[in-house]
Amino acid sequence: MLLWPVTLGLAVAGSVGGLLTAGLLLLFHEQAQRRVVPWLISYAVGTLLGAALLGLLPQALDTLAPPPVFAALLAGILTFFVLEKLVLWRHCHGDESCEIHRSTATLVIIGDAVHTFVDGVVIAAAALVSLPLGATTAIAVAAHEIPQEAGDFAILLAAGHSRARALMLNLTSALGGIIGAASMLIFGAQAPCVVPYVLAFAAGNFLYVAMADLIPSLHRGSIDRNAVRQVLLIALGVLTIVVL
Repeated sequence: MLLWPVTLGLAVAGSVGGLLTAGLLLLFHEQAQRRVVPWLISYAVGTLLGAALLGLLPQALDTLAPPPVFAALLAGILTFFVLEKLVLWRHCHGDESCEIHRSTATLVIIGDAVHTFVDGVVIAAAALVSLPLGATTAIAVAAHEIPQEAGDFAILLAAGHSRARALMLNLTSALGGIIGAASMLIFGAQAPCVVPYVLAFAAGNFLYVAMADLIPSLHRGSIDRNAVRQVLLIALGVLTIVVL
């Protein structure tokens, strides 16, 4: 009986929680934003890696043999690579320059809606296995949404939107997470055999975002040159997943 409200609550926490935190960063002085966002990126790397390798993949392997699990993992990585090439996802962190147009801002909202829909599906699939796994997955989603949403806010503001309108547009796109979670709860209940495939596919999503997007930005040193702090924050992110 609690599955639906708890899962939808986790979906809200994963999508809207990261968005509101990013919105709060706008209230900080620009220098404080430049300091905090890189820390959040390092922490997000840890939560994504921990959730993928210590949470989602082990659960998928409990049900399926390794070949289909790693095939779904590979499909997840390749799918998100292709989607990013098609510019459904825009990651603009820290000082990185982004060419801003109204069409770009519109694309950001559409991409965010698709992204949060997928995140909602992932959270619900994890919750169908166990609510604690759903909770750790929601934390990983929220953590990696914070720096991304901060970048998306910057794009919308640079495109001429007010802060209030930028927040409203991002909140609208965040509804995709609730729709995705509800869809997965309905579909997963009808075909539970698909859940482990979704978990493995989602692990590919998390690994791709962490290793192809976030970690390279840390290596370049353009947003945070302190390697010790990066390692400690990544470890803290992993520890968060382990403890929960």
